[in-house]
Amino acid sequence: MITKVQNFIGEVLAEMKKVSWVTRQDLIDSALIVVVSSLLLGLFLAVVDFVLSKGIAHLIR
Repeated sequence: MITKVQNFIGEVLAEMKKVSWVTRQDLIDSALIVVVSSLLLGLFLAVVDFVLSKGIAHLIR
């Protein structure tokens, strides 16, 4: 049982050495892109919602 755990940990460490890690700046840039895109999408959906609600309200009157 101990041997299996040691083998597993050894294999995990070997695989972790193969991982291509991003730089701190790449991570910050990607996070900024996600935040800005989310804000723009939210703003777009808010505008579309406002326009459609006003249009439907106008049709109901």
